Amino acid sequence: MSLVFPHTFVPWFRAVAPYIHAYHGKTFVVGMAGELIAAGKLNPFVQDLALLHAMGIKLVLVHGFRPQVNEQLAAKGHVSRYSRGQRITDAVALDAAQEAAGQLRFEIEAAFSQGLPNTPMANATVRVVSGNFLTARPVGIVDGVDFMQSGLVRRVDHGAIRRAIEIGSLVLLSPFGFSPTGEAFNLTMEDVATSTAIALQADKLIFMTEVPGIREVPGDPDSAIDTELALAEAKRLLAALPPPTLPTEPAFYLQHCVRACEGGVERSHILPFAADGAILLEVFTHDGVGTMVVDEKLESLREASPDDVGGILQLIEPFERDGTLVRRERTEIERDIGNYTVIEHDGIIFGCVALYPYPEARTGEMAALTVSPLSQGQGDGERMLKRIEQRARGLGLDSIFVLTTRTMHWFIKRGFVQVDPDWLPEARKRKYNWDRRSQVLVKKLA
Repeated sequence: MSLVFPHTFVPWFRAVAPYIHAYHGKTFVVGMAGELIAAGKLNPFVQDLALLHAMGIKLVLVHGFRPQVNEQLAAKGHVSRYSRGQRITDAVALDAAQEAAGQLRFEIEAAFSQGLPNTPMANATVRVVSGNFLTARPVGIVDGVDFMQSGLVRRVDHGAIRRAIEIGSLVLLSPFGFSPTGEAFNLTMEDVATSTAIALQADKLIFMTEVPGIREVPGDPDSAIDTELALAEAKRLLAALPPPTLPTEPAFYLQHCVRACEGGVERSHILPFAADGAILLEVFTHDGVGTMVVDEKLESLREASPDDVGGILQLIEPFERDGTLVRRERTEIERDIGNYTVIEHDGIIFGCVALYPYPEARTGEMAALTVSPLSQGQGDGERMLKRIEQRARGLGLDSIFVLTTRTMHWFIKRGFVQVDPDWLPEARKRKYNWDRRSQVLVKKLA
């Protein structure tokens, strides 16, 4: 019998809740490498997708089948042939691909149909819809190589897919397309997933792969790439890499993420299927587990608006409860929202701070400086302090001050000095809580 510990579960669930709200009704296109299925990871991955579906996320799943087709060809005594990272599909390979696709669709639909008690699929109803949603064209002859029945996506019937996911179905796409004359073409999972995400203008494109994302610049072992990669940076990296021929090479999935972002999909992810629950960790935690390519920096430091009041309240409430911050009522924050600066990441408030100027004393109070426990240690507090200093200088103030009972050392390390409470401007001194005995720290602005 498993035990639930309220002291850990409740804070965790509250931390996840903003993501549940943010992604409800959003559209994710998920590209699943055939290697995931070959590694025996299908059932737990399907359970994770069922959880996303239960939370109101609209899903399109595209499966790959590279190892399965290779296995079919080997059984037929036929050699797998590739050029430029894409299979050369002769008649035997096309038959093998059709057999592998049929078998995999059967396995995937069966996995979504399981409903055993005491599993994440208990009481789940996930209707899987598939069909001829893709129109294809031949790759043709490239650099003297005839790709035969290998194709590229010409058109995605995004209207039909959208209607299916709007009524709660999960759409399953195989990497096959047909020409207007009914000719079948073997496509790549990556092309299908990317083209579908662009056609739907999906909120996320997620590749479940055999690689852990992109962790360093190839050839530079001392380099490190953050879990978030801006589109401009991703394009520079891609231009410096050789054209990929294998899925394990850094540029293989990166090229599709860049294409998706350029096509209007704001976020594209490369995740390792070897990590248990990787898609849940990527969607519901601040830093995720793979590499995300994004069209713009998701984390923005900006002035607050009335729409941010709820997020600020949710952020500061735990710190008010344990006495780190003085309690502020919603009406007070709504009244003073113009004084606040926030850090927003992916639509969620992760940090806030307020500046209350006292022009007659040429100083201002920095108040309610808060950083979510999910992102502490990443320099967000420092960034907000610098923004408050900029705002204070813009108002012609000579200094800023804070009142604190627990974080005085953090401020002292950043140039604040302790003063007597009598130093406070008269208007602020009248509101000073002598029972709380907050320390007053001041920083002169150069």
